[in-house]
Amino acid sequence: MSTNKKANRLIHEKSPYLLQHAYNPVQWYPWGQKAFDKAKQEDKPVFLSIGYSTCHWCHVMERESFEDEEVARVLNEHYISIKVDREERPDVDNIYMSVCQALTGHGGWPLTVLMTPDKKPFFAGTYFPKTDRMGMNGLLTILENAHNLWVNKRYSLVKSSEHIIKAINSQYEEEDIGETFEDIIYEGYAQLKDDFDSIYGGFGSRPKFPTPHNLFFLLRYWHKTRDEYALEMVEKTLDSMYRGGIYDHIGFGFSRYSTDSKWLVPHFEKMLYDNALLSIAYLEAYQETKNKKYAHVAHEIFTYVLRDMTSSEGGFYSAEDADSEGVEGKFYIWSPDEIINVLGKEDAEKFCKYYDITAKGNFEGLNIPNLIKYTIPDEEMEFIESCRKRLFEHRKKRVHPHKDDKILTSWNGLMISALAIGGRVLGCEKYIEASEKTASFIFSKLVRDDGRLLARYRDGDAGILAYVDDYAFLIWGLIELYETTYKPIYLKRAIKLNDDLLKLFWDNESGGLFFYGSDGEQLITRPKEIYDGATPSGNSVSALNFLRLARFTGQHHLEEKAHSMFKLFKTNLIRFARGYTFFLTAMLFSQAKSREVILVGKDTKKMIDIIREEFRPFNVSMHYSEESKELGELVPFIENYKAVEGRPTAYICENFSCQAPITDFTDFKEAMSKM
Repeated sequence: MSTNKKANRLIHEKSPYLLQHAYNPVQWYPWGQKAFDKAKQEDKPVFLSIGYSTCHWCHVMERESFEDEEVARVLNEHYISIKVDREERPDVDNIYMSVCQALTGHGGWPLTVLMTPDKKPFFAGTYFPKTDRMGMNGLLTILENAHNLWVNKRYSLVKSSEHIIKAINSQYEEEDIGETFEDIIYEGYAQLKDDFDSIYGGFGSRPKFPTPHNLFFLLRYWHKTRDEYALEMVEKTLDSMYRGGIYDHIGFGFSRYSTDSKWLVPHFEKMLYDNALLSIAYLEAYQETKNKKYAHVAHEIFTYVLRDMTSSEGGFYSAEDADSEGVEGKFYIWSPDEIINVLGKEDAEKFCKYYDITAKGNFEGLNIPNLIKYTIPDEEMEFIESCRKRLFEHRKKRVHPHKDDKILTSWNGLMISALAIGGRVLGCEKYIEASEKTASFIFSKLVRDDGRLLARYRDGDAGILAYVDDYAFLIWGLIELYETTYKPIYLKRAIKLNDDLLKLFWDNESGGLFFYGSDGEQLITRPKEIYDGATPSGNSVSALNFLRLARFTGQHHLEEKAHSMFKLFKTNLIRFARGYTFFLTAMLFSQAKSREVILVGKDTKKMIDIIREEFRPFNVSMHYSEESKELGELVPFIENYKAVEGRPTAYICENFSCQAPITDFTDFKEAMSKM
C-alpha cells in the first residue's frame, strides 16, 4: 500500500480488507446510506465489490483493476462504488451471493454486483480481468455495457432486478412432501457415499474442501446405524487431509481447500473457522476410534491457533493470507537446497524423502511438504520432529503472510467449542483455560450495555450488530464449555443468548431464523440461510442448540422450535440433502433416544472421566453440587436429584425415565456402555 497516493473514504474503516483498498484511485464508499443517497442524487448505478482480506483473487482483481487509473476513471464517472468486507457484513454478502448463484450457477469472491440506487441487483459475477480475455468479458467491457443500458434501456434493468429479488425470496416455501425425516437422513448419507472419493478421501473431485460437518454427520450416522462405511469415509478423509499439502507440516494448521483431488496443492490461506471445525472432527474421530494420531492432529491445530492466531486479550484472529511478497504460497514452499542448508545433507535427504521434496518440485518448481507417498515409521518420529522444529525456526525469518486480525464473534464461538471439547477429550487444562478466556473476552468486549451481542472487534473497537451465526456459534461454544467445566454461568449465558436469538431472529409467521436481526439494517430481502457451506448455517447450529438446551432445561418449546425448522426446510433437504449435513446432524439428534446423565455431589471426577472416554453424541450431562447451586435456578428439576449417603451419585435418564441412582463406579461404567 503506497501512502504517496491520496486516501479514499475507506481510510476511516476498521476492516483490514477495506483498509487494503484505502489508497485505490477508485473513490470507494463503505456500505452505508451515504453511498446510496449519492447514487440517487447523481442518478448512477452502484458498483458493489465484496471480498475479504486473505482472498487471493481479490488481491489479483485489485492489482489489475482497482489500482488501475483507466478502470477508476470509468467507475468514478459512471458509478458509485462500494467496498464490503464479507466477514464484517455477511448479511450483505449472503443476499448478493444468492443473486450471483441464481444468475450464474456459481459464486465466490471477489463478488461483483451492479445494482440500482435502491439496492436492487441487475448483474452479478465474481472475478473479472480488466480487459476481455479468452472469451471472458473484462471489467471495462461490463462497465461500459451496463452504463449504456442504464442510460438507454433502464426499464429492462429494473425489471430484471425485480425478477431476481422475487426468485431469491421464494426459496423457503414449506410443502407437504411425503418423505420422512428418516428417509431424508438416509438420503444425505447415500449422497455422500455416492460422492465419496475412495482413493483420496473427501467428497467430489476438485477443488476439494474439508467441510468438517460432513464428517460430524457421518460419525453420528455410524453411531446410530453401525454402517461400517460411514466410519471408513470419515477415517479415509481425515487421514488423507492430514497427509496432504493442505496441512502445514512445518507450522501446523489447515489451509482453506485443495486445488487438486489428492489434497496436495492448497489454496494457502488459513481460516480460523476451518481449523476450529477440523479440530472437532479429529477429536470426535479420536474418541470413537481411540486412534492416537487423531488426537495428535488436534493438539497440533491447537498449537498453531494458540501460537499464531490469538490476541493478547484472548480473542482469536480471523485468517492468514495465501500470499506473501505478492506470491501465493511463497511462505510455505521449499527447495531441497534450502532444506540442506538448514538441516545438513544427511538429515535433509531423509526428511526430503518422507515429505516428497525433490529437485523437480511438486508446485511451480518448488515443494509443498506432504506425506501422500510415505508414512513416517514410529522410530523416526523423534528425528522428524527435531528437523521440523529447525525448519520452523528458519521459516519464521521469511516475510509472513498478512494476518487479518479482526476478531469475529461467530468464528470465535467455533473456537470456544473446539477448545472446550479438546480440553475434556484430551484432558488438557490449557485448552479449557483458553476457551474460558475467549468467552470472557467476548462478554466483556462484544456485548453492548443493553445485552446486544456485536459481531466484530478490532483495534479496540467493537461494532456491527451480531448476526444469527454469531449467536448460534457462541451458544454452541457455551454449551460445550458447560459440559466441560460444569460451571452454571455458561449454561446461564447460553440460555439468555438463546432467548435473545429468538426475540431478534425468529420468524413468528413461518418459523426459522432470519440471517440478520429485527433491529438491524433492513435490506432488499431478509433471508434465512440453511445451506451448510464452509461453515454450518446459523439455522442448522441453532436447531441442534435448541434440542440440547431442551434436554438440559426441560424447556420443551425449544424442541418444538427445532421440529418446526425440520418441517420448514424439508423441501430444501429433499432437493439436495448432502448440502445440509449439519442440519441432518440436528435431525439425527432429534431421532435418537433422549439421554441425560446427572451427576450429584463431590468427588465425581471418576464418573466424569467415564462419561468422556467414549463418543456419545446423543447424550447430555450435568453436574449438581453445593458449588453449583445456581444450576437449580436454570434447571428447577435438578434439585430433586440427591447424593446417596453423601457419596458421588449418578442418575441416568432415558426417554424421560430415570434409572435407580448409581454410586458404584463399575456399575456406572457398565450402565454407560449401554448408552
